[in-house]
Amino acid sequence: MATDRAVAVRTALRTLVARNGFHGASMSAVAREAGVATGTAYTYYASKDDVVLAAYTETKAELGEAAVAKLDEALPPEQRFRALWLACYRHLKANPTHAQFLLQVEHSPYRGPAHEAALSNPDDPFLAQVTQPDIAARLRPFPVDVLYELALSPAIRLAANGIELTQSQLDEIADACWRAVS
Repeated sequence: MATDRAVAVRTALRTLVARNGFHGASMSAVAREAGVATGTAYTYYASKDDVVLAAYTETKAELGEAAVAKLDEALPPEQRFRALWLACYRHLKANPTHAQFLLQVEHSPYRGPAHEAALSNPDDPFLAQVTQPDIAARLRPFPVDVLYELALSPAIRLAANGIELTQSQLDEIADACWRAVS
């Protein structure tokens, strides 16, 4: 039951931030959306910042799992990148609240701490893939934030905005992202 409430608080925060931005996601509003008392939300998280970071790392972990779920690791690097990119896009398109939440975080003061929290997860399957020697050796020597912006941010923005694209267009965009980082 306790875990369910913590999950409900993270889900509520993600929903409110996606819908209203961070200003519309006070702890009392998050608790109300989660169906718990405000004090209960504070039982699991000391502050709104803690909930944001927990929701972000959870969202990124789910995205990473979705990205590698059907990945053929025998593919050459550029094809593996395309498969990862397309899987991320499809997951976010199917979960627009997650995409909108990630987009809000990207354009907020939470960006730095959120990225640090996500990058500190040694079990992140997406990071494990992009740091494979055959992919890592082909990446441009840009800061991690720049690589992220060029590689994954387009998938997040396209999914968050609900832009309808053909498979051919998605393939071209994924390939363009690969060319930008390699």
